[in-house]
Amino acid sequence: MDCRGVEKRFGTVSALDGLDLQLGRGEVLGFLGPNGAGKTTAIRGLLGQIRFDAGSATVFGRDPWHETIAIHERLSYVPGDVSLWPGLTGGECIDALLAFRGGSCAGKREELIERFDLDPTKRARTYSKGNRQKVALIAALATDAELLMLDEPTSGLDPLMEAQFRDCVREATGEGRTVLLSSHILGEVEALCDRVTILRRGKAVATGTLDDLRGQTATTVQATLDAVPDQAASVEGVSGVDVHTDPEGRQRFTARASAAALPVLVRLLLEAGGTALRVEPPSLDEVFLEHYEEDE
Repeated sequence: MDCRGVEKRFGTVSALDGLDLQLGRGEVLGFLGPNGAGKTTAIRGLLGQIRFDAGSATVFGRDPWHETIAIHERLSYVPGDVSLWPGLTGGECIDALLAFRGGSCAGKREELIERFDLDPTKRARTYSKGNRQKVALIAALATDAELLMLDEPTSGLDPLMEAQFRDCVREATGEGRTVLLSSHILGEVEALCDRVTILRRGKAVATGTLDDLRGQTATTVQATLDAVPDQAASVEGVSGVDVHTDPEGRQRFTARASAAALPVLVRLLLEAGGTALRVEPPSLDEVFLEHYEEDE
């Protein structure tokens, strides 16, 4: 999958503004951004549901607007809010969805129904949001689709089912399948994704492995000392310095340091007799928020 300079407008609103997005075979790409960042618009364009206004986009080397059917023969899609046929049972809905792609892999349907703890005999109209999501996930995962496009797929699922979903994605990638995962659950993205793309106002503002993105984000440093050296707060790349005295009269130092500032700051603290030194790499939450704090 490859997007280059993709644009999409809805009236005066620019939903995508020069988006670049690449996804290699067998890779899991996390697609992050708040509501309105352009994630769902990008996915709809890649599915051929809407036409991009500018730029180029291909899925399996094909144009999603002109070759939609050929592309859909090789992918499965799960939206964040699933609508089902209300008069059909869950099992009948699964079978209908599978029929669009020529059926499921032998035995996979039943295995997934059991793993996701779904009662397939109930009418879809009685299902909660979480159960509707289960139907779509089962139908997608029971196929041999080469590409799984998942847009907030665990919306409405409880933590136990989220864990089951993660196991299923790991199994799918172990089989060589490719996954595009759009999710607000950053822990889910951190656990599953090889690379992450962060969207802001329709543009990809950061792309890379988690290690790459962490290297571009400040690291939290904490230390306990008799006295914090004056130079610590003035090191270039150090911010958010906080110093307070604990009940034992020792000083507790906390700050954020860039990759370049980190070794300088740590050396200063150690030379000053720092103990209980803790260096904590940024979480995906911190990486994500830093890009939006810059915007603010």
